[in-house]
Amino acid sequence: MTTHRLEGQHIGGRGRLADYSNLVKLPHTVFAMPFALVGATLASYRYTVHALDIVLILVAFTSARFAAMGFNRIADRAIDARNPRTQMREIPAGKLSVGQATAAVIIASVIFFACAAMLNRLCLYLAPAALAIILFYSYTKRFTRYAHLVLGFSLAIAPVGAYLAIAGAWSRPVGALLALAGGVLCWVAGFDILYSLQDMDFDREQGLHSIPSKLGASGALAFSRVLHLLSAGLFITLGLLLPELGAAYFVGCAVIALMLAYEQSLVRSDDFSKIDAAFFNVNGAISVVFLLIVLGERLFQ
Repeated sequence: MTTHRLEGQHIGGRGRLADYSNLVKLPHTVFAMPFALVGATLASYRYTVHALDIVLILVAFTSARFAAMGFNRIADRAIDARNPRTQMREIPAGKLSVGQATAAVIIASVIFFACAAMLNRLCLYLAPAALAIILFYSYTKRFTRYAHLVLGFSLAIAPVGAYLAIAGAWSRPVGALLALAGGVLCWVAGFDILYSLQDMDFDREQGLHSIPSKLGASGALAFSRVLHLLSAGLFITLGLLLPELGAAYFVGCAVIALMLAYEQSLVRSDDFSKIDAAFFNVNGAISVVFLLIVLGERLFQ
């Protein structure tokens, strides 16, 4: 009898709430949601922030992420069923049907559009493009090794969207939001490469594309490290572009850089046993620490 091991960050318990939460890996919300709040915090230096704005940003982010993850599980259901690591996901395991998952994705998308409309006209106009990008990611590993970068771009939308939700306009200077989004993109793509090392052999067998399947473990680790170096540099650039961010911010950037270095040290080309810790624990801490740094600067100036 074969025993299938559940993936990490699995919510225990029975019932539809647990099934839908696990379908979209609800704990992984910790990666990008703090950066959405970073975007809102940076906008607050020049624009008024209302409590309702924050609520709408959080609901919009959560619903968009739910739609993207649910769509990913629908699109990848046949692949997940063949992969020993993912066979116990909710759709291939029969806990949720494709119809149930599709209905949830549609409802989440409607909620996302409703929140965008309530925030401002610019957010409503950009909402279809944002949703299209994050849904499109699900198909990228079928034709490009750079799917990790598309995922990073998808999560980089969060801080930009939150800033626009408060400001209704792009940042001044223009490069500030670009630096923040670029830092998030490189950070996410870097840790997604580490995570995908687990599926390197499976991807090769199935003809799927990824950095590890194309470059091997050593090449993928080098690629990931370059991305994380760029991420740290872009976060520092953000501080240089925004005079509102003081010395404490740069100390925080140094802490983030050390955390990224520690994450990289956990994964070796011949040892993937600590990937789960590197993926969830360290990255979850990085996003929260970054938010606390930016929020602290704003509150105690």
